[in-house]
Amino acid sequence: MLSIKNLSKHYHEKTILDDVSFDVQAGEVVVLLGKSGVGKSTILRILTGLETKDSGSIIFDGQPLVTQKVGMVFQDFNLFPHLTIEQNIMLPLQKVAGKTEQEAQNIADQLLAKYELSAQAQLYPHGLSGGQKQRVAFARTLAMQPQLICCDEPTSALDPLLTSKIGQEINDLALQGLTVIVATHDTELIKQIKSTIYLMKSGKIIEKATSQGLIDNPDQFPFIKNFTQGGTFDTTNN
Repeated sequence: MLSIKNLSKHYHEKTILDDVSFDVQAGEVVVLLGKSGVGKSTILRILTGLETKDSGSIIFDGQPLVTQKVGMVFQDFNLFPHLTIEQNIMLPLQKVAGKTEQEAQNIADQLLAKYELSAQAQLYPHGLSGGQKQRVAFARTLAMQPQLICCDEPTSALDPLLTSKIGQEINDLALQGLTVIVATHDTELIKQIKSTIYLMKSGKIIEKATSQGLIDNPDQFPFIKNFTQGGTFDTTNN
């Protein structure tokens, strides 16, 4: 289980995260929902070691979280443009995980097959569609065998069909027993994921709902309902 308690972060005099707390069980997906600038991505960056927290605790399976257990799927994919798709997956396996070239290639080939990208293995990122790049990003993250996966706006610039496919990929990760945190403002994506949803405003969590609870009783969660339905007023600005 991942347990985040009283997490705070400031940049100069601006509060980015204000006493944020939530738990995530193994095999659970948590969605951090909200507009840009509310602190969603900052939480992910702290979990992956790309940012430092000012205060609070992050405990994973009873111990302080170490970044080696965390994988990140970035909003802009962060693929190396000068490497083939296969090489993009192999490189961290060799440089970070210490795999031999053959071991790394075997893992890469298995994941490319899983994500239906074997035919693109020798292409470079510029030759792929947005959906294909996103699947490569998932494959590269899974290659390192993380226990916690963070996804930052994983469906930005994708069409509804690809959004549905990415939603299914996230559900599959949870079924494998992984802990998954998704930061998004994509209201279509959350319809595809079985998750616990935390709506954020100004660095705080202002409402919590399960995806099933939101379907069954949307009026119990007025802020999330308004956000997901594109209401005539923005409750997150109240």
